[in-house]
Amino acid sequence: MKKFWKWKNQAQTETAPAERTLYLNGTIAEESWFDDDVTPQLFKEELMSGDGNITVWINSPGGDCVAAAQIYNMLMDYPHDVTVKIDGIAASAASVIAMAGTKVLMSPVSMLMIHNPMTVAMGDTGEMQKAIGML
Repeated sequence: MKKFWKWKNQAQTETAPAERTLYLNGTIAEESWFDDDVTPQLFKEELMSGDGNITVWINSPGGDCVAAAQIYNMLMDYPHDVTVKIDGIAASAASVIAMAGTKVLMSPVSMLMIHNPMTVAMGDTGEMQKAIGML
């Protein structure tokens, strides 16, 4: 299973508390979230398997908004501080995840891209009206 996230753990020392780093690189939910329903649960298990503050590095063009919403909710429910650092780009669905940070940091050369919602719809005029209402 291809994952678009990677964890790096830093053990607690006498001078520094335990801290974990999460790297979100690439397209969110490109394959694994749709191909394997267990994947959101796997992400949650990995998130909750450690303790301490988390730094999330994001470099992503976006992806599936439902998967991004799940990650956002999981990070918001995490009981410690979450610092988000945008490394390159946090676009579209990745911008949703970026907003889960207690603190959101980005360099002057990083990009945060938020756009209006989009969808694809087929059907008669009633179905089109429903799609418009959803947006």
